[in-house]
Amino acid sequence: MVLLMDRPTETSAFERHVVPELDVLYRTARSLTRNNADAEDLVQETLLRAYRAIDRFDGRYPRAWLLTIMRNANINRVRKKTPDLLDDPDATFERSAEFADHADPEALVVEPVFDAVVEAAFEALPAMFHDVVELVDVNGLAYAEAAEILGIPVGTVMSRLHRARKRIRDHLTTAEVDVDTPSYRARLTKGS
Repeated sequence: MVLLMDRPTETSAFERHVVPELDVLYRTARSLTRNNADAEDLVQETLLRAYRAIDRFDGRYPRAWLLTIMRNANINRVRKKTPDLLDDPDATFERSAEFADHADPEALVVEPVFDAVVEAAFEALPAMFHDVVELVDVNGLAYAEAAEILGIPVGTVMSRLHRARKRIRDHLTTAEVDVDTPSYRARLTKGS
């Protein structure tokens, strides 16, 4: 915190551009890491890098700028991380159990099947479609922000998003998932 007081110009730019995006950063980090502690570490690393580079930021599309920083920090984090799936079986079980905690009996039946089918459809997308869906539909970015992150025109983002959504719908149809039932429609509108 002492660093922030030493650089007043950067502090005000940081507060103006970065602080309003903290919720988005945490949600995105949580979706990337699937772990609260790792998400907090990733956000902290992103904030540190953003603070160091705030004097070079032009003020346009702060969310896109921050998510690009986060993406690069996450790539570095994953590269450094060694596989630890079975290092601590209890921790692995606890992490998987936190996603399966449902009180609704319908959710016990519907959600795992639906989630698996949607996840399979999402993962089956080619990288160019996968990235656009992740940025726009999962992380809630505007088309312009996604375009800046990916380095492509806004029209290309819109086209890829349309084609990706169609591929996902086709996959759901092939898997015989009736997306017109209320429970599936509710799951789709939640962003899952």
